[in-house]
Amino acid sequence: MPLNREQATLALDEPVSRVRLVSPARARALEKLGIRTVRDLVTHFPRSYIDLSAVETVAGARIGEMCTIRGTVHEIKLKKPKRNLSLVEIALLDETGLLMVTAFRQPWLMDQIKAGDAVAVSGKVSFDYGFKRMTNPFIEVLGEGQTVTGSVVPVHPATEKLSAAWVRRIVANGLELVRGAFDPLPLGLRLRYRLMSRDAALQAIHFPELRAEADEARRRLVYEELLYLELFLMQEGAARAAGCEPTAHVVDGGRLRAFADALPFALTGEQERARDEILEAMAAPSTANHMLLGDVGTGKTVVAGFALAAAADSGGQALLLAPTEVLAEQHHKGLGALLEAAGVSHGLLTGSTTASERAAMLELFAAGELDVLIGTHALLSDDVQPAHLTLAVIDEQQRFGVDQRAKLLAKGEAPDALYLTATPIPRTLALALYGNLSLSYIKHRPHDKVQRTTKVLSKQDQGFAFDAAREALARGEQVYVVCPLVGCSSEERDEKAAGKSSAADAAGDEAYHPAVAIDAETDFDAADVTAATKEAQILQNSTFSEYRVELLHGGMGTEAKQDVMERFRAGEIDVLVATTVIEVGVDVPNATVMIVEDADRFGLAQLHQLRGRVGRGEKSAEVYLVSASKREESLARLAAMETTDDGFELAAYDLSLRREGDILGNRQHGASGLKLVNIMRDGAVIEAAHKDAQAILDLDPNLEEPDHRALAREVRLAFKNESTIAGG
Repeated sequence: MPLNREQATLALDEPVSRVRLVSPARARALEKLGIRTVRDLVTHFPRSYIDLSAVETVAGARIGEMCTIRGTVHEIKLKKPKRNLSLVEIALLDETGLLMVTAFRQPWLMDQIKAGDAVAVSGKVSFDYGFKRMTNPFIEVLGEGQTVTGSVVPVHPATEKLSAAWVRRIVANGLELVRGAFDPLPLGLRLRYRLMSRDAALQAIHFPELRAEADEARRRLVYEELLYLELFLMQEGAARAAGCEPTAHVVDGGRLRAFADALPFALTGEQERARDEILEAMAAPSTANHMLLGDVGTGKTVVAGFALAAAADSGGQALLLAPTEVLAEQHHKGLGALLEAAGVSHGLLTGSTTASERAAMLELFAAGELDVLIGTHALLSDDVQPAHLTLAVIDEQQRFGVDQRAKLLAKGEAPDALYLTATPIPRTLALALYGNLSLSYIKHRPHDKVQRTTKVLSKQDQGFAFDAAREALARGEQVYVVCPLVGCSSEERDEKAAGKSSAADAAGDEAYHPAVAIDAETDFDAADVTAATKEAQILQNSTFSEYRVELLHGGMGTEAKQDVMERFRAGEIDVLVATTVIEVGVDVPNATVMIVEDADRFGLAQLHQLRGRVGRGEKSAEVYLVSASKREESLARLAAMETTDDGFELAAYDLSLRREGDILGNRQHGASGLKLVNIMRDGAVIEAAHKDAQAILDLDPNLEEPDHRALAREVRLAFKNESTIAGG
């Protein structure tokens, strides 16, 4: 045991090899679990618990339900029924009967379990071949874990080289090494929320006497994680503007009023509120860092137009960054007329801009004679040098990396930042991911009266979808058919189905959405996935032979994509077969039917964005999600699309289906510091931590007060590998 509290505190960041029983081989095994330091070890939390005080008998266990059963191993066998597939079969006896336990791909159990061992198994009970069974349950050899003091057994994530029992032993030794370490949370916060000390919380979450004790420990540690994250994000936001002179924008100038007068429609109440919140942030004598979250088709771009006009009124310039040329072109056309009417000069810069046009435009921008430059990644080039950038607008911000967003902001001294996203993120998730941003929401579309229905169909029933499409075409309307892949070889399809798409794929028009996408189902042959190129040919030659069918995908050249989209907008194309390149920014009011092939390959948020391409005019719309999967989980997930057209409600459901690591994975800036937080369950804690972090930094921006020094150290250590970029 450490001699004093200072030694215990410093021990947290020593190598895990300092811990008793951690040999070099075990240290290597722990590293595979992401455990390199003592801190990593004591925050390697149990993934579940087995309550040995509430054990079922074999006879009393209910089919289809989760339970724990204790018994004696009668027999254990290793079988290899198929190539590269091994299974261990255990016959477990208690006083009431026999339970058959099957463990796939765990041959090491033969070395850990012997006939006659007392064992507890925890899992779902099934019935097959005359016996009750469990498949891949958690298995605990009783008596092996000497560190279990109560009736609750923690189940720590383990590896083949290091069993859960061994992890438990090592964690216990790690806790001894850091016992008595300083508690970084100020006493006032601990008293306000009646939180355990960190010492007690770490002991209780790993080795609780009762399950309620583990829950209380988790409450303390969740708050701690979230407070660190919010402090980190808020300090990052402040660091971006440190030493710079921010712009207090004029928000009642002539060009802003002219922009409002040029609108051919009245703003909705939500749009007005979002506009006012953005302008209020821009008018403040501090750097604005604001995110506008709006469901598909809610008019975020028009609201952002007010911010562009305000920048021009203030003698500043603005950049508007879009992820694709299709979207940049649409912004230039849609906002262009309004900006011109307001006297705001603007230009468009993309990879397709000719060298002479580019040179002339950049010369005007560098001289301060161009107010707004709209573009794609081309805006990130070093030769894009504004004279006085006071506003950077990043549309579909989740499609850009942290470094890309930082590079755009670095083109001005301390420009206000406005992030737009159609990804429907609930407030609690937004605070957890972007705690340093102020937020505005637009949840309702201006055309909410337009009816849009969604129907899930099996492959066998997809004819209903094509019948609906033909009826729409007969009425003079247009149709989308969306496919997940373009025209891959079977090997490439297999790689994509397994989630192995290249970095180039991820960076293109069909980029992965890190914060919102659900991993695709892989419960059927990847070769069955429809390729868009083949589908377009089939549909043109058969189903829609009397109509014009064309193809659009991210691999096409820019001019070719623009040509296809312009002809589709003009009604020269009846059926557009496309990949997710149409997900963002494509606006064709006459398109009323969408058929999504292999819909179970897409995340819910992505499907919601896709269906936002129809129902954008005055006509009702129909969306058909064709599923190749027959798994109940897949169909239930898609069925949520039938019951709600509200992106935020759908996002909440989406989050409830996933593991926390899928929500806050390492792709997301700052998220690696969170191990226990559950976005849906911990909403109130997120709100409290956000408010408390703001209050602390208002009084002590650099966390220099004596009560905050330990807190500052913990925040620094928790996020030492994170980039120092606000809004990341």
